[in-house]
Amino acid sequence: MAEVSYRQASRLYPGNPPVRAVDSLDLDIADGEFLVLVGPSGSGKSTALRMLAGLEDVDEGAIHIDGKDVTAVPPKDRDIAMVFQSYALYPHMTVAENMGFALKLKRVSKAKIAERVREAAALLDLTPYLDRKPKALSGGQRQRVAMGRAIVREPAVFLMDEPLSNLDAKLRVETRANIAALQKRLGTTTIYVTHDQVEAMTMGHRVAVLKDGKLQQCDTPRNLYERPRNAFVAGFIGSPAMNLKTVTLTPDGAQLDGLTVPLPRATMQAARSAGAESVTLGLRPESLRLAGAGEPGAKMTVELVEELGADAYVHGGIKVGDRVERFVVRADGRRPPQLGETVQVAVGNADEVHAFAPDTGERLADD
Repeated sequence: MAEVSYRQASRLYPGNPPVRAVDSLDLDIADGEFLVLVGPSGSGKSTALRMLAGLEDVDEGAIHIDGKDVTAVPPKDRDIAMVFQSYALYPHMTVAENMGFALKLKRVSKAKIAERVREAAALLDLTPYLDRKPKALSGGQRQRVAMGRAIVREPAVFLMDEPLSNLDAKLRVETRANIAALQKRLGTTTIYVTHDQVEAMTMGHRVAVLKDGKLQQCDTPRNLYERPRNAFVAGFIGSPAMNLKTVTLTPDGAQLDGLTVPLPRATMQAARSAGAESVTLGLRPESLRLAGAGEPGAKMTVELVEELGADAYVHGGIKVGDRVERFVVRADGRRPPQLGETVQVAVGNADEVHAFAPDTGERLADD
């Protein structure tokens, strides 16, 4: 096991000006930690992982593993094991041969290879399949073989680049739970890349959110959800996404049609200090509710209802200033409103209101 550190690490691709695929990344991963790198396509997450693996150059800064600068160290000497999106199994080899191949190249004894393969197969429920070829396995089983191949090497660091993207939805849920449990059992430092924020939130001890090569925020899943540092993180983390709308600021708070959303005093003071006349208001669907008869609220015309059993997500338009904006509200799935119906929307919990500067997207103080 080992600590991993990115020290102002950058990867530049040719261009005029050069494209900074990863831009001055500063990130420390603790020994035994499961860290998830997440972000949209082109955010630099896979490039950052490949820089750690030695598959991409580090043009500026440095990368350390267990206190050692590995920036110029060849991949084979970094004591890492990588699991790719494609399984990359040898079709002519059995499961056991695939799992033990890296050890065979290192001239490890046959007895030792067999012992490690048996141990990894037991961890991954692959023991019955050791004599099969990859073509005789399901996608989930092939992915476990790829993980087993990494485990038998007993590396200091596991690197995983979207390993579940080729699996169907049900198998993804099952396999990500297995990976999280396995990492906890092994205690190996793991950096995991995904574009799926639900996957990130359910697996990582901490989650690092990237955008355009820059680190936006790195924190626990709970803190990312409750205290996003900027509007990008707020909109990226959470499903369905947070409602983010630029609204007029009044002395009492943020103004929606027929509803004034109160903001914390510190937020109001920060907005006034910046001379802001508007704020980017952030309201998660679960922080809104359908108001009762005679209760104050913003009028919303229902355009779509997603019925999910216990819950329903109601999509509709609310007037914001001189325009109509789309909002999503979580409602009781047993009594959802009908399409075309006009309902009243209120804030369910004032403590779950977020406000960001409309020009920079940075969070306005609310402590």
